[in-house]
Amino acid sequence: MSEGNNIKKFMFVNRKAPYGTIYALEALEVVLITAAFDQNVSLVFLDDGVYQLKKAQQTKGIETKNFSPAYRALEGYDVEKLYVEKESLEARGLTEADLLVDVIVLGCKELGELMDQQDVVLSF
Repeated sequence: MSEGNNIKKFMFVNRKAPYGTIYALEALEVVLITAAFDQNVSLVFLDDGVYQLKKAQQTKGIETKNFSPAYRALEGYDVEKLYVEKESLEARGLTEADLLVDVIVLGCKELGELMDQQDVVLSF
């Protein structure tokens, strides 16, 4: 990624479960669009948003396409900064091993400090 004056730090915060609303899928689409414009993009998953990254999602019963494999494609768009809130994982009985992509697990305080460093923070 070229470093220019037009580059902004965008952080997308995913708080919703992957299915039942359009928030998770819409956030993923906005992330891809933002990355296509060579912006500095990072994603945070907290609250029920951590379920978006859970391995082996079964969506046949709700007749919805499983879009979670798309998270593996983010690296191809230079979106490599994926953060998960430690407290959200623990509260849902999940560990890093349950997630389908590599993430950086941070505590609430560290995530807050990281958010303060961004130019734009959008929550879904």
